[in-house]
Amino acid sequence: MKAYSITYDLKMPGRDYEKLYEAIKASGKWWHYLESTWLVVSNETSQQIWNRIAPTIDKNDFVLIIEVRRNCFGWLPNDAWDWITTNVPD
Repeated sequence: MKAYSITYDLKMPGRDYEKLYEAIKASGKWWHYLESTWLVVSNETSQQIWNRIAPTIDKNDFVLIIEVRRNCFGWLPNDAWDWITTNVPD
C-alpha cells in the first residue's frame, strides 16, 4: 500500500464536485482535513487514481497526485496527525 496526496484547484465556482469526492474516496482509506487536499492509502498507482477521477473534473481544473511518506511537519489537529501516523508509511 502507498499513500498519495491528491491536491486540486477547481476553477468552476458553484459546480457540484461530489462525483470527484466519491471517486477519491473509492481509492481506499482517505483523509480530508484541508479544503483542497486529500490523503489516500491505496494499492493503486497514481495513474490509476487519476484515470478514475479525471472524468469528474473540468478541463480547466488542476490536480496533482503525488506519493507521500511520513517525513512531514505542519500545524494540524491531533486526530489528523494520528491518522497520518497510523496510515502513511515511513
